[in-house]
Amino acid sequence: MMPRAQLTTFLIVTSFLSTVTYLGAPVHGGVLTSYDVSSLDIMSKIHTDHDATTKASSDFGHIVHATPNGVFRPSFPADIAALIRLSLSQPTPFTVAPRGKGHSSRGQAFAPGGIVVDMSALGDHGHHTSHRIDVSVDRMYVDAGGEQLWIDVLRTALKHGLTPRVWTDYLRITVGGTLSNAGIGGQAFRHGPQISNVHELDVVTGMGEMITCSPEVNSALFFAVLGGLGQFGVITRARIRLEPAPKRVKWVRIAYSDVHPFTTDQELLISKRASGSGFDYVEGQVQLNRTLTQGRRSSSFFSATDLARLTGLAIDTGSVAIYYIEGAMYYDDNTAASVDQKLDALLEELSFVRGFVFVRDASYVEFLDRVGREEQNLRSAGAWDVPHPWLNLFVPRSRILHFDAAVFKGILRNANPVGLILMYPMNKDMWDDRMTAMTPDEDVFYAVGLLRSAVAGGSGGDVEQLERENAAVLELCDLAGGGIGCRQYLPHHASRDGWRRHFGAKWGRVADLKARRLICEGAEWFGL
Repeated sequence: MMPRAQLTTFLIVTSFLSTVTYLGAPVHGGVLTSYDVSSLDIMSKIHTDHDATTKASSDFGHIVHATPNGVFRPSFPADIAALIRLSLSQPTPFTVAPRGKGHSSRGQAFAPGGIVVDMSALGDHGHHTSHRIDVSVDRMYVDAGGEQLWIDVLRTALKHGLTPRVWTDYLRITVGGTLSNAGIGGQAFRHGPQISNVHELDVVTGMGEMITCSPEVNSALFFAVLGGLGQFGVITRARIRLEPAPKRVKWVRIAYSDVHPFTTDQELLISKRASGSGFDYVEGQVQLNRTLTQGRRSSSFFSATDLARLTGLAIDTGSVAIYYIEGAMYYDDNTAASVDQKLDALLEELSFVRGFVFVRDASYVEFLDRVGREEQNLRSAGAWDVPHPWLNLFVPRSRILHFDAAVFKGILRNANPVGLILMYPMNKDMWDDRMTAMTPDEDVFYAVGLLRSAVAGGSGGDVEQLERENAAVLELCDLAGGGIGCRQYLPHHASRDGWRRHFGAKWGRVADLKARRLICEGAEWFGL
C-alpha cells in the first residue's frame, strides 16, 4: 500500500494538474511523466472531501473504522480497471477496495490510506438504475450490474413475471457483494446458494483486466470469483438464472421446545427437494428464554398474543430456548385452491408443539422484503445504526447438537441478545466445490447466524461482552484445537495463517492465483 502521506500528495498534485491539462496547459516532467490524459480523467473521479471519506470509513458493523484517502466514483467498469492499473503503476501500489452498500461488519470494504470504489456510482450518469439490469425472457436470465441492489433486480424481473431462485434475507445489498461471498437463504436447500445460479460474470481483475468468464470460458476465474471474498476481482456484471415468479406465499412459523425434533424436522424438510413438494423456503430461528420473558412484546411476524403464548411455552417447559422452523409455500392462481391442503398435509409429518403453528398469507414481494420493513422499524427506533458484532458460521450436521448444548445452553445461556439467532440446514451437493466458498465436509451442514446488535442502554449494549461471547464460540469451533470444525461465513481473519486455515484444501489454488497476480492486492472482500 502506498504510504498515506505519499498518496495524499499524489492526489493533490494530480488533481491540480488534471485541471490545467483540460485547460490545455502543457504537462512536463515531475510526477506525471508516466500518466496520460486517461489517468488524469480517473483522478478527477476521486473525491477527497470529508463527507465522502468519512462515509467510507465506517460500515454496517460499526465495530472498526478506517479512513481512506479518497473515494472513487466510476461511471463505467472500465474506470475501475483504469484505477487498478494506475495503482499498479506506482512504485508502491495503493489499496483499492470496492464498496457496495457497506453492509460488511468488520471493515472488509475499507481501504485505510487507499481508495474506496463507490460501486453505486456505476451507471449513475443520467440513467435510471434499471439501465444496468436487463432481463432475457426467452433465455430466462437477468444481466445485473455488480452494484445493483437485489430489491431492484426483483422489481425488474417481476415486470416480466420472472424471479431469481435464491434470495438472501435482506435485499438492499448488492449483486456483486453477495456473489463474492455465496448468497445464502431459505431457498438454498433446493437451488443452492446464489453463486450456484450464475451463468456468466464480467470481472475486473487485480491486474486491471476486464474479463468475461463462465463455466466454459475463463473458467478458473469464474469459479475463483464466486464465493472468493473479493480476492480475485471486482464483479461488474452477473448473468443470473430466473424462473417463473409466484404471486403469493403461505408464510409459516412452527415452534419447538426441544432441539432434537427441531433439527430432525428441518432435515426432513430439506430432503423434499423436488419442485412442488414441501416448502419452497426453509429457515430456522433460536429464541433464548430471556428474550421471550424480558424482550419486546411484538414483532413484525408475531402479535403480542402470540409472543405471550410462546413465553408461556418457554416457562412451562423450562426450555432454555424456543426454536422455530420458518417455512414458505409459494402459490399462484392455479394452485391457490390446493395450497392450504398441501400445507396441512406437510405439517402432519412434523413433530412441533401442537397448537403452535402461526400462518400468514403474504404477497411474494412482501415476503421477500420482510427484513426491509423491519429495517424501517429499527431506523425509527434508532436501533439500526448501532454496532453489529455479527458472527456467521457453517456447522457440520454431526456436531449441531453439540453446538446447541455448548452455545445456546452454555455460552449464551443467560444472554438476552437484541437481534436474531438463525439456525437452518443446507444440502452440500447443491454447492459447486470448484467455487472458492468454503463449507464443512458433510452432506448436510447448518448455517448459524448470531446476528446481535449492541443497543445503547439495553442488556445487549456491551459490545465487548458480545465480542467475548463470539470469541468463546470461535474457540469452541476451532478445528485446529480439536473443536467442532465450523467454517466462518462472511469471514474475517487477521492473519495469513487464519486465511490458510479458512481455505483449507483450497489454499493451494488460492495461493497459485495470487502468484499469477489474478488476486486483488489489499482487498479482503466485496463490501456488500
